[in-house]
Amino acid sequence: MKLPTLLKSPISRSYKAATVGRDHCEAASGDFAHCGPALDSHLGYNLERSCRWCRINRQGAAAVEFALVAPLFFLMVFGMIEFGRMIMVQQVITNASREGARVAVLDGKTSADAKQIVTNYLSSAGISGATIAVLNENGAEVEPITIGWDKPVTVTVQVPFSSVTWLPTPMFISADTNLTASAVMRRETVQ
Repeated sequence: MKLPTLLKSPISRSYKAATVGRDHCEAASGDFAHCGPALDSHLGYNLERSCRWCRINRQGAAAVEFALVAPLFFLMVFGMIEFGRMIMVQQVITNASREGARVAVLDGKTSADAKQIVTNYLSSAGISGATIAVLNENGAEVEPITIGWDKPVTVTVQVPFSSVTWLPTPMFISADTNLTASAVMRRETVQ
């Protein structure tokens, strides 16, 4: 029978030794002190060298895994930062337009008064470059005093997202996106 002579050939012995060494390293927990003496009883195969080889390969695999996962991770982080900032600014300009509308509906107040309140509110939040408008029910920009009693007064605030993003350039949101908020209240007057 030729089968036993095949198993004793130098090629099959080295394959068996390599397999034993590989399995030994895969079962290892990361601490390679258990590898024992330099020579193992398995046909003289050097398990210490094999364990070192596995450790180097595992470190290389970790570097490759990090190189593949890191860009996706950073895209997610920067995306969360950008969308979080957009939602925060949208809430701030909504509150600012409401504060401006509260002033615009009062008797004797001008659109300049309402715009100043909105500008102060935005500057306290670190937002600049806003366009503010006080509008009547037809959408025309007017002085609030010309709007009759119980008629709607609209204060609109618009901010370009490119001027409020925390990133050097917007990544996920277009640079020409404008964040807009409006508040509508009815005019209060004693006239």
